[in-house]
Amino acid sequence: MANRMAAKPMPAKPVLVKPWVQVANGVMLDVRLTPRSARDAIEGIECRADGRAVLKARVCAPPFEGAANDSLRRLIASRLAIAPRQVEIAGGEGARVKRLRIVGDPAMLDAALSRLAKANA
Repeated sequence: MANRMAAKPMPAKPVLVKPWVQVANGVMLDVRLTPRSARDAIEGIECRADGRAVLKARVCAPPFEGAANDSLRRLIASRLAIAPRQVEIAGGEGARVKRLRIVGDPAMLDAALSRLAKANA
C-alpha cells in the first residue's frame, strides 16, 4: 500500500490588485453583488478566475426592479461617507458583477476604498 500524505491546504494569498481605478472625476469600482442576503455588508476583495479583482458586497434587497442596485449604491455611499447620488451603476445593471462610477476627489476615494477593503479583509 502506498504511503499517502494528507495534502495541506495552501494559505490564501492576499489580493494585491485593487478592484477600482482612478478616473478624472472619481473612481470606477468593480463589485460582485449578492442580493437577498441576510444583511447588507461589504466582505472584502475577491480575485475572480479570470484574474479580475472585485469588491464583494451583499444586500438584503431582491434583484427586482433595481432594488438591489439601489441598495448597493446606498451601501457603498454610506461606507465611503458620501451622498448616494455620487454612486451610479456604470455597467452590469442586470448582472452579478457590476461597475460603479463614484464621483468625487479621486485621491480621497482611493484612500477611503483602501481603508474599506482592509477593514473587511
